[in-house]
Amino acid sequence: MATPDDYFVILGELQSEFAAALKQADPDRTVPSCDDWSVGDLADHLAGVHHWAAAMARDEDAEPLPVPLDLVATYEAQAAELRETLSGLGPEATGRILNGLTEDGRGPVSFWFRRQVHETLVHLWDIRSALGLPTPEATPELWADSVDEVLTVMYPRQIALKRARKIVTRIELTATDTGHTWAIGVLNAVQKVYVSGSARDLALLLWGRVSPSSADLTVTGDSAALDEALTRAIVP
Repeated sequence: MATPDDYFVILGELQSEFAAALKQADPDRTVPSCDDWSVGDLADHLAGVHHWAAAMARDEDAEPLPVPLDLVATYEAQAAELRETLSGLGPEATGRILNGLTEDGRGPVSFWFRRQVHETLVHLWDIRSALGLPTPEATPELWADSVDEVLTVMYPRQIALKRARKIVTRIELTATDTGHTWAIGVLNAVQKVYVSGSARDLALLLWGRVSPSSADLTVTGDSAALDEALTRAIVP
């Protein structure tokens, strides 16, 4: 896992890349990986998430953002607010984090350094894919960290909040480029499935951006059980 300082640098880079893609996009262009969202919807969402996360880190309630007159300016302002908040507080400060059964559990602000990196990384992939641009130039290790966050933070929280049912299949994932392995589901389950591919493709699979049938993934075992498991809301 990267250090908070590492995450902070990466966050700024990813935000800059998102803003650059946004500047060349038609706001009404469809983003296929985000259901019926447009580029404008995606920009509104990420700007709002940055704004909300900054307030959570400050242990405050987020004030609603006005309807943006300029998508790029609004996004860049909220991206800057998030970075300034995290820099000002530092990772050891205590704020509200996504912890346990509530939206405002308390914990180290370092949580948001990591969480907002992966929020931005996935949505940068969304907008670049919608524009026909290459995948973000993130390291395999960063994509592996995104897989880890889903399995150790997001999925357990979805279960705790009763937003998803527990996966009863045993799913084992292997990142062929980093050597990382993860497992989810019941240890001694009858149904077992093994998925291998790059860390990026495993992360995109868990975030619902690619299908298990992707040519970039190798699935062995009970593929139907994998399909069923992925219909559960393992991420928000």
